[in-house]
Amino acid sequence: MASFCSRRHFFRANAFSLGSLALPWLLSRDGVIAAPTKPFTGSESFDLSKKPPPRFGQAKAMISLFMIGGPSQMDLFDPKPQLTKYHGRQFPGEIKYDNAAEASSKVFGSPWKFAPRGQCGMEISELLPHLSEIVDDISLIRSMRTGVNNHGQSVWALHSGRSIGGRPTLGSWLSYGLGSETQDLPTYLALTSPHGQPLMNNENWTAGWLPAVFQGTMVRPVAPHILNLDPPAYLPPGGQQRQLELLNKLNSDHHAQHAGDSDLDARIQSYALAARMQTAAKEAFDISGEPASIRKMYGLDQDHTRDYATRCLIARRLVERGVRFVQVLNQGQSWDHHGSIRGELPNRCREVDQPCAALVKDLKQRGLLDSTIVHWGGEMGRLPVLQNDGGPEKWGRDHNTYGFSTWMAGGGFKGGCVHGETDEWGHHAVKDIVNHYDWHATLLHLFGLQHDKLVFKRNGLDATLTDGQPAQVAHGLLA
Repeated sequence: MASFCSRRHFFRANAFSLGSLALPWLLSRDGVIAAPTKPFTGSESFDLSKKPPPRFGQAKAMISLFMIGGPSQMDLFDPKPQLTKYHGRQFPGEIKYDNAAEASSKVFGSPWKFAPRGQCGMEISELLPHLSEIVDDISLIRSMRTGVNNHGQSVWALHSGRSIGGRPTLGSWLSYGLGSETQDLPTYLALTSPHGQPLMNNENWTAGWLPAVFQGTMVRPVAPHILNLDPPAYLPPGGQQRQLELLNKLNSDHHAQHAGDSDLDARIQSYALAARMQTAAKEAFDISGEPASIRKMYGLDQDHTRDYATRCLIARRLVERGVRFVQVLNQGQSWDHHGSIRGELPNRCREVDQPCAALVKDLKQRGLLDSTIVHWGGEMGRLPVLQNDGGPEKWGRDHNTYGFSTWMAGGGFKGGCVHGETDEWGHHAVKDIVNHYDWHATLLHLFGLQHDKLVFKRNGLDATLTDGQPAQVAHGLLA
C-alpha cells in the first residue's frame, strides 16, 4: 500500500508549517541530510532497549566525578614521610618532566597533614575532612597508571581505553552493552561546569565509532538544563501531540528508505526521546522539592559548594530514575597545579569535598550504593618535586601518570580498602598496579560484562574497550 502522501507533496503543501519542517531542519542542522550519502551498512539497527548482561552484575549505574587536571596524590591520598624528610633537597632519582622550563629537582614535602580515618584507618589529608567520614565505604587505589604524561592522552586513556582520540568512551560502551533502564531520559549524561567547558569538550562523552545513539548528552550547567522542553504557547491543547504523531510517521517512512544509516537512526531516536523528556527531564532536574536536610548535607546552602553540590544531587536523581552513566566535569583542567598549589589545591578540595561525600552517603541511605559505582579522580597525579621554584606561594607540581590515586565506592567495590602502593617518593606505582585498561576491565566486570567479549564489529575486526591490551580484573578491589 502506498504511503498516505509523499515527502515532496507534504513539504509543498505545508511549506510554512513548523511541525512539517521540524525533522528536515533538525537533520540538516545536525549534518545528516546535508552530508554525502554513506554506503549502506546492512539492515542492522541499534537502540537503547535494556539488555541483560551475560552474567550477574552488581552495578547498574555509574557516576564519574572526573577531576580533569590531575589532583596531587601525595597531598591528598598517599602520604609520603620521605618527601617531608628530604624537603628542599635534591631528588636522588630520574624525573620525567612535562614542562622542563619550569622544572626543579628539589623534593617538595606536602604542606598538609595526614591522619588515619574511619574504622579502617585509611590515611587521608586534612584537605578532605568530608571524605574522611566515608572512608569505610570507599576503595582507594594508590597505584593508578596510564603512562602517557599529558592531559589529553591520559584523559583519552581513562575515558576510552587508548591514548588516542576518536574512540568510544566508557559511558558509550556501557550504553551499547546494557542499553537503558529508562525510556524517558538519555542513558548517558554529562554535567558540565557553569564556569566553562571541560578540557577537550565533547571528546569526554563521545561515542567515537560506535553508533551515534550511544553518544553522551551534555546538559546545560544552569537552568533550564535542557532547552525547548515546553511546547510553544500558541499551540492548542493536543496540537503538539498531533504534530509529533505526524512527524513519527514521516520519520518511519524516511528511515525505511535509508536502512542501515546509524546516524539517521540515532537522530530519529533522539528526537523521539526529546518528546518523552518534556515531563521526565524537567522533574529530574528540579531539586526544589528536596528536603532541607538533603540540601544542607550536599552544601547547597554555601556559596563555595553550591555549584558542585547541585550537580552531585542531580546526578543522584538521574541514576535514581534509571540513567546508566553520569559524568560530573570541572571547568577546563582546574586541578592542574603547576604553580600556587598551596592556595589553589585547598580551594578545589573545598568546592567538591562535601558534595562528593554527601553523594555517597545519600546513595547509601537510599539503598542505591550497592548498585551504583561512584568514581572520584583525574587523569594523572603530580610529581614529588617542586615546579616554579620562586618562593612557597608559587610552588607547584608537574604531571605524573606513572603512579597516582583515585577512589571508588559502591557497585561491588570493597569498602575501607587501600589497594596498591607507589614508591617511597610517590612517583611510580610499584605494587598491585592498576593500569587504565585494568580499571576498565574491573568496571565492566562489576556490570556483568567481560572486557574482551563486549565487542563491536569495526572494519571486519572485533573492537573492544580494552582492545587487546593485557587487561586484568583487579579482584583485590572487589567486595
